[in-house]
Amino acid sequence: MQLVIRPFHPSDRGTVYQLFSVGIKEHIGPCFYNAMTSPLYLTITTSLCTVGYFLGSYLGAVLLPGLWMSIVYYCCYEIYTGYVRNRLQTDMRDIPGSFMSRPGDCFWVAEAEVEGCTQILGTVAVVEREDGVERFGELFRLIISPKCRRMGLGFRLTQTVVDFCKERGFSKLRLETSSTQAAAVALYEKMGFQIVLVHKRTEAAFWIALLSQITVIQMERYI
Repeated sequence: MQLVIRPFHPSDRGTVYQLFSVGIKEHIGPCFYNAMTSPLYLTITTSLCTVGYFLGSYLGAVLLPGLWMSIVYYCCYEIYTGYVRNRLQTDMRDIPGSFMSRPGDCFWVAEAEVEGCTQILGTVAVVEREDGVERFGELFRLIISPKCRRMGLGFRLTQTVVDFCKERGFSKLRLETSSTQAAAVALYEKMGFQIVLVHKRTEAAFWIALLSQITVIQMERYI
């Protein structure tokens, strides 16, 4: 596959929005699975099944844990769909203004010819940050199309950002991902990133983040 990584162009907007939406929402299922298979949630589900049985026979044994699982799924769903909704109304609404307005910012797309048609298969962005001591980059929007997973595209896009930051004299590259995105965490660790902070702060309501059992992972790599 002949791959080209180039800066975003306004004509890419529709395809990038679709890729972003699909790429983020695909984490709903794994998030729900991780939550429901945790020891705490397995205990809660089993307990509700037992309580439901004693309160209302077999029907209660199904309804109570079913209601609990529906609530957890809603939280996992809202974490990611809410994130997409918020981003499409803020920074992703104006990609050139949010990610390409300064020399230290950029938004790239990766495109290749698939079945005779040029398609966008991935995106990544970087924004320059400054904390008063050092200038560094923050990586955003690394999205890979399901069509080309495990083909090295994630590595190439991340390396594009690393090289960009080197050229501009940034001291390091920072990013945030979630505990659900195990493949992304593994990729970043392979590329020299280290976990520097783990927290549970998200854009969603506190109770939604709590019940979804999601953890936000901040990683850094010095350049």
